[in-house]
Amino acid sequence: MAQFKKSTMVSAGIVSAALLFGAGTAFAAEAGDAAEGEFVFQDNCEICHSAEEGGAHKIGPNLYGVVGRHSGAAEGYTYSAAMMGAGIEWTAENLATFLAGPAAMVPGTKMGFPGFSNPDDEANLIAYLDTLK
Repeated sequence: MAQFKKSTMVSAGIVSAALLFGAGTAFAAEAGDAAEGEFVFQDNCEICHSAEEGGAHKIGPNLYGVVGRHSGAAEGYTYSAAMMGAGIEWTAENLATFLAGPAAMVPGTKMGFPGFSNPDDEANLIAYLDTLK
């Protein structure tokens, strides 16, 4: 009986941690600072992506209007087959997962970015991207 209780407690702890992490990620994306996110974009993303309405694509697609867009849908950009077939809607939650490790979420993506190590940078960037409408 003691073995069962210990096992159940460990399992419950793992599930609780997973739920808290997931809620924390969603909360962090909602709580980001768009002004700070613009700086994050300039420091990390601007080399490969533009963010101006009607702006040209660079190595990566223009990210204006990315929140709410579907993966592989920016007109005029040549996506990888992996991204074309991913079927992702770019919600704040999906962007958070992608930005934590693009290749883990979409194996075969052309995006070589390793992912953010700072959740605040990620949340701030997502808040900024959400303003680009």
